[in-house]
Amino acid sequence: MIRTGSEPRTARSPLRMRFWLSLWGILWTGFGTVAFAITGRPGWAIACGVLLLITLIDMVVIIRHIRQGPHFQPGRDVPPYQPPEG
Repeated sequence: MIRTGSEPRTARSPLRMRFWLSLWGILWTGFGTVAFAITGRPGWAIACGVLLLITLIDMVVIIRHIRQGPHFQPGRDVPPYQPPEG
């Protein structure tokens, strides 16, 4: 595969990887929220709860993009985008 040097401008998001990382984040922040709440550290429990909420919102956005189809998640058979001329 030939690199064009324009990859940052024409990069596509790896949604499946983001999905699994978000799932991992949901598990850890959920565990952290419960663990800190049980041990009596409300500040840390709130911080983990806020991170859990952010991760859940990210997961919803990722699932929405995946369900929108190949326009937002091209497969391996789609060649890289060509940089604009000029």
